[in-house]
Amino acid sequence: MNIYSKIVRLHDALDYLYDSILAFFYKRSMGSCGKNVLLKPSTSVFKGLENFYISEDVRIARYAVIYSTRARVIIGSKVGIAPYLKIITGNHRVDKVGHYMFDGDNDKRPEDDEDVIIEGDSWFGVNVTILSGVTIGRGSCIAAGAVVNKSMPPYSIIGGVPAKVLKFRFSIDEIIEHEKTLYPENKRYAREQLEELFIKYKKQ
Repeated sequence: MNIYSKIVRLHDALDYLYDSILAFFYKRSMGSCGKNVLLKPSTSVFKGLENFYISEDVRIARYAVIYSTRARVIIGSKVGIAPYLKIITGNHRVDKVGHYMFDGDNDKRPEDDEDVIIEGDSWFGVNVTILSGVTIGRGSCIAAGAVVNKSMPPYSIIGGVPAKVLKFRFSIDEIIEHEKTLYPENKRYAREQLEELFIKYKKQ
């Protein structure tokens, strides 16, 4: 091993140690944080940690920007997130005559800051943006570069700017079989619910 390789390995080891120490304190500042959550605080921006609620087995790669204003960021379990994720829970008011948008947000309405909810069992491609008030249904896959400005159903493949449902990952029968394996009965979608979702989103 040459000197350059040794320097790179040393840098990687120090980088890992630094991230591990930072992540320990970040997690303790959150509203709640489950086990096996991977963060990279040294290269990411996390604002409003007290409004973060993260379940178990979540991986958030480098260069994330998660900016919680007065609303919550809720991430379910088994979620993998590639680099450059952006989540923003708030908006500025744009409807006030005689008021600079730049000049503070003390007069925000409830609808100006809304929770972002990622239900779980999801994969996010690189450079995905999730905006205020969006819920991502469980089992979904979000394509690289998507800008999601409205809620999406479970088991959907999502892409585009603005994002839309491109298709569903599974058929209805496959979803039912999938959920029998992974979820208790009281947490599973009924066939009727899935049929309604398929009809609704295939019309769009």
